[in-house]
Amino acid sequence: MTTLRRDELAAFLRSRRARLRPAEVGLPDGVRRRTPGLRRQEVAQLAGMSIDYYIRLEQGRGPHPSRQVLAALARALLLTRDERAYLFRVAGESAPESAGPSREVSDGLRHLLDSMTGTPAYLVDASYEVLAWNRLATWFVGELSAVPAEERNMIRWMFRRAVPGSYWDDPEVLRFARTSVADLRAAYGRYPGDPAIATLVTELLGVSPRFAALWAEHEVGERRPTVKRIDHPVLGPLEFECRVLHVPETDQRLIVYVPEPGSATQAAFHRIAERVGS
Repeated sequence: MTTLRRDELAAFLRSRRARLRPAEVGLPDGVRRRTPGLRRQEVAQLAGMSIDYYIRLEQGRGPHPSRQVLAALARALLLTRDERAYLFRVAGESAPESAGPSREVSDGLRHLLDSMTGTPAYLVDASYEVLAWNRLATWFVGELSAVPAEERNMIRWMFRRAVPGSYWDDPEVLRFARTSVADLRAAYGRYPGDPAIATLVTELLGVSPRFAALWAEHEVGERRPTVKRIDHPVLGPLEFECRVLHVPETDQRLIVYVPEPGSATQAAFHRIAERVGS
């Protein structure tokens, strides 16, 4: 347990209350309000505590809040994962562990994927389960709508698919695999209670000596962009940067295939974009 910072906790609660509209938490929006945001009694009601207790917290003179109280406030104020962790820390508590990777796809990310009509892109969670994809991505990851959700895992594909022995001689391929395993180990540490990650790791340790060797190196770190060169069965040789964009609020990754401007790969992407758009 760390030190309770009452003034910082009070200021944080006030700021989070002020940003919320009543409609966002299921309350009527038509009552005249002198200040923006929710009233104190509304937050107290949503969190299941007395108004007096909540007022004292906002005034920086309340008692040390329990973890149950903090969790209730986080739910009432619709805090993000980072905000929830911050709330616990300024209240003198260790941040709660996340139960598992977020597999919910926001409408905004779905719209973003759909708008990327000239670039293959797909969204994965922290364990590399593919959650959403655009139409160009199907040329590289297949038509995943016909694949059971539990089988849409990039790490599993990487180490279980049949490839020529020379495939692993490419330093870029090996670097891609190493950084992916290091990123998976980071998720393994962040989500110790997630059965999907534990099952995936156990499975690959048993069937893939190459995965087992990389896992034994105990490297931990976020995946970095890498250059991929592939011989596509329809499009022929392609070269592009595999750019990994992290989504902090969900711990997801948006993976985008970025070709060099004016390259043959960009021209190939344009051809398939015209084909799927017609």
